[in-house]
Amino acid sequence: MNSTSDSRRCTGGPPRENPLVTAETRGIRIRHRGRGPQVHPTAYVAPTATLVGDVRVGPRARVMYGAVLDAEGARIEIGEATVICENAVLRGSAVAGDQPVLVGDHAFVGPHATLLGCRVGRCVYVATAATVLQEARLGDGSVVAVGALVHARAVVPDEFFVPPHTAALDEPVRLLAPGDPGLAEAIGRVGFARVAFGVDAEWTDRVTRYERIAEVRVVEFGAHTDDEVLSPGSKGPGEA
Repeated sequence: MNSTSDSRRCTGGPPRENPLVTAETRGIRIRHRGRGPQVHPTAYVAPTATLVGDVRVGPRARVMYGAVLDAEGARIEIGEATVICENAVLRGSAVAGDQPVLVGDHAFVGPHATLLGCRVGRCVYVATAATVLQEARLGDGSVVAVGALVHARAVVPDEFFVPPHTAALDEPVRLLAPGDPGLAEAIGRVGFARVAFGVDAEWTDRVTRYERIAEVRVVEFGAHTDDEVLSPGSKGPGEA
């Protein structure tokens, strides 16, 4: 006999609510730059997941413990029945143009994965500790295996497999393994600092490049000083 039937039989009245089951399931929600998260009524967001700014979680999506979805000046959209696993980080940005994180329906984003300003098609599998950088695109049904890197502006075709611990670069996509003698040069040609941060600095001038990147992030993240943590009972626009 289930717990509901037991409750009715023992108390003679309606079943008592279990506070662990009926606890707030929209996570830690923060209004940022005047925009608050929107969570579909059928979605589940774990209590320790954090949604910041213009984050839209679709029907039956699951955002698990410790995940951080930070829209910054852009937005994040999570499709229907998509799973964002524990400690994944999804971050949009607008410092080098509009770079939202858009994840299609029935996608899977594994534990400790990182998605930055990228587009993920439907039925994509992003495995544990994989990383997808700014303006990259993952085609429908593609796979980014454990520990792999899809670099900025790379385009992964539909149903393409990026093997574990490899780097996917460019369009058309090419794969380079760790230790490949051409890997550093290939990454340098991507122009990551310009794509992600709007910083033009020579690949070999790392001190200047990372100093400028840090300054960009200091300004961007400084906007969080005006953030507002939303109360558990409040609802964003479009929420039931």
